[in-house]
Amino acid sequence: MVRPCGLLTRLEEPVPLKSISVTLSICEFVAGVSATLNYENVEKTPLEAFFVFPMDEDSAVYSFEAMVDGKKIMAELQDKMKAHGNYENAISQGHQAFLLEEDKCSRDVFCCNVGNLHPGSKAVLTLKYVQELPLEADGALRYVLPAILNPRYQLSGWPEDSCLKMKTPVVPLEDLPYTLSMVATISSQHGIQRIQCNCPLSPIEYLGDDKTSAQTSLADGHKFDRDVELLIYYNEVHIPSVAVEMGKPTTEPDCLMGDPCAMVSFYPNIPEAQPPITYGEFVFLMDRSGSMRGPMSKQDKSQLRIEAAKETLMLLLKSLPIGCYFNVYGFGSCYEAFFKHSVKYSQRTMEEALRKLKLMQADLGGTEILTPLKNIYSGPSIPGHPLQLFVFTDGEVTDTFSVIKEVKSNNRRHRCFSFGIGEGASTSLIKGIARVSGGASEFITGKERMQSKALRALKRSLQPVVEDVSLSWDLSPGLSAKMLSPEQTVIFRGQRLIIYAQLTGMMPPAEATGEVCLKYTLQGKSFENKVTFSLQPKTDANLAIHRLAAKSFLQTKDMGFRETPANDKKDVLKVSIECGVISSHTAFIAINKDLNKPVQGPLVRRDIPRPILLCASSVMPRGGGLNKHQALGDHRSKKKCMFLKKTSPEMARAHSSTSTTNLETHHTVFGDNHLVQLISLQKADGSWDLNEGLAMVLGMSLEDILAALPIQDGDSSGWATVLAVLWLHANAKDMKSEWELLERKAVAWIHIHAGSVMNVLMRAAIAFLKSSVDPAIFVL
Repeated sequence: MVRPCGLLTRLEEPVPLKSISVTLSICEFVAGVSATLNYENVEKTPLEAFFVFPMDEDSAVYSFEAMVDGKKIMAELQDKMKAHGNYENAISQGHQAFLLEEDKCSRDVFCCNVGNLHPGSKAVLTLKYVQELPLEADGALRYVLPAILNPRYQLSGWPEDSCLKMKTPVVPLEDLPYTLSMVATISSQHGIQRIQCNCPLSPIEYLGDDKTSAQTSLADGHKFDRDVELLIYYNEVHIPSVAVEMGKPTTEPDCLMGDPCAMVSFYPNIPEAQPPITYGEFVFLMDRSGSMRGPMSKQDKSQLRIEAAKETLMLLLKSLPIGCYFNVYGFGSCYEAFFKHSVKYSQRTMEEALRKLKLMQADLGGTEILTPLKNIYSGPSIPGHPLQLFVFTDGEVTDTFSVIKEVKSNNRRHRCFSFGIGEGASTSLIKGIARVSGGASEFITGKERMQSKALRALKRSLQPVVEDVSLSWDLSPGLSAKMLSPEQTVIFRGQRLIIYAQLTGMMPPAEATGEVCLKYTLQGKSFENKVTFSLQPKTDANLAIHRLAAKSFLQTKDMGFRETPANDKKDVLKVSIECGVISSHTAFIAINKDLNKPVQGPLVRRDIPRPILLCASSVMPRGGGLNKHQALGDHRSKKKCMFLKKTSPEMARAHSSTSTTNLETHHTVFGDNHLVQLISLQKADGSWDLNEGLAMVLGMSLEDILAALPIQDGDSSGWATVLAVLWLHANAKDMKSEWELLERKAVAWIHIHAGSVMNVLMRAAIAFLKSSVDPAIFVL
């Protein structure tokens, strides 16, 4: 189910939206966006309208204006309660008024009231924001124009004033009455390698012999049926840099906007530890709400989200190190855990978990994540095994700030790795819980695989912790740096690190330079990265670096309209208003008192329908208007929750089927994919048994495989494991990121249990399989 984006009346009926146009300017890894929405009241009655739209939670919204019948009205940022009072007073007096604010339940949803729009009027609303672009594992910078606003599961006590409570009609995509256009300019001093988009683009025009800039636009005919996603590949992205931006000289003393501001970008070259750590408590929290029955993407034959989730969990379970602890939770309107408490990882516990995984379905109703989180945190810590939490969800929760607060209150005992599944996953939730716990977040959209991103996160979690992180500055006399970003305590291998600082004091002559040094220790060794930079600040009319610095500060202090502590709220209000960057405690307000005659008469509502998307229509009646837990048959999940502490008959049968072979257990779960079958046959210690299941994957008879065993009466498990490892490298090389950890576990097992005959087995296996794989793969 997908919420509309557009101007909605107070009574939840949309005003006719004609078009949405976006101007995007990307310089290096900072995006500046201006979004303009064109509306027209063609009715004969005045309107009060309500505009709802999604926004990436990292966006620093710093400008909002309305052009009504040729008159520009600039908004002012005020304390939210004061802004609400001013808006209501203006409306009651018949004036036109505009109010823009974050939703009270989630930082990635914005609401705008347009009051007293009279008949025949045209309203052009423009908002501007800046945003850091995240770096993908393959070196791409990702920009997403959010278009999909998923419904949020409604908890008891959910605020009535949240804009997410709206119910609106639905129409097929071809009947959607508004259009979207976007023009993009991209520039980098290092040159642009290529640009990809999940939507059709006009031909990309590269400027300059070295392709340092490019222009493109969305092809005509695009509608809001998906988020618009750009992947930008520069020739070089891993070069550390420092940019210094001039402040506004007219501001008050000690104001962030008055002093120059520095944006530091580091790419620490952290070596990969060998071998990785073999301890920890790994808890996997998987969304099992009804929306997980939808497909991963709108592509034909796209894997269902719940099936991708099950396959991902299987890969994760196979990749865990022997000796660690683990548990799996499924959550919806209620939650279920595979084990009462985390259990030690062994062949027995892994097999039990996989039997339960086979039965897992998207059948738990709505999306309530706070209760299972509290249950996980209430459990006793396991000495010597720090908690690593992996959260998978399509992000359709309401109580975002409460969830983030709960994770933050437990951040000293764990790290959280979060995954947003599909279009419209809440960036506020996914990024927020990772940020406050020192973890990392990922989003899985289009044809991307949940499996590869999850395994990359597990690999990160198995690396030793970087410690003693510090940043030092060497600046001209009389000049100092005041940190605006939170203290960095965690750095992952391959991660970009962005830090903001306010430069105070006397700025030196133009030729002066400064130096910033990042220091950290890893496994007792000290490392440092230094960057020398010019202290001459550059001017930017939009003050992009200052706005991003303010946003970085606000994200550490602002825990939502209801959750922020009083002391932090004071700092949030000060920085938000001084810097013009919206927060949960401020709102933009604009009042037009220059009408020749105040608007009179009752305000009415009109509808703009929302589109039916593939994943929505599969679980949503065409009549629309139902909230999520009504549409998905919540009576079933409520009944299920009543028996939460009991074991279902299906689970009981799974417990009792101890005689089932590995292949029989997992073949029906994961289909006929040979790679998944092979992995499902692997044992917890990393080895494979020689059996019919392995023979089927290898495409040979069990008798032929046994006959080729080079050592008479030798251990068949060693032979089977060497064959399995060779098969992975020969047949699934392009998916190595998904099996790399379990393959390393297998190679380690070979060294321990077949070390004396490893070379003999290896040479015989290569000849038997007629493989060209390099024997070096068996080196630890």
